[in-house]
Amino acid sequence: METAKNAVNYVSDKVSEATSGASHEANKAVAKDSNASLGTRATAAKDAISDKFDENKSAASAEVNKQAATH
Repeated sequence: METAKNAVNYVSDKVSEATSGASHEANKAVAKDSNASLGTRATAAKDAISDKFDENKSAASAEVNKQAATH
């Protein structure tokens, strides 16, 4: 039962990792857009950093769940 739970958590973490990665790239593009206002660019840069942190956190959690599911 615990293995199944770890497998589900692994999939959930991988989805979260992908979502955060896509959001990071979108925010990074806005932060680099010279046509956007300075406030918009600053907010996008802050959000991109937060998204990257979330992406890395999800990747680490996914790896832990993957290891737990296979052992």
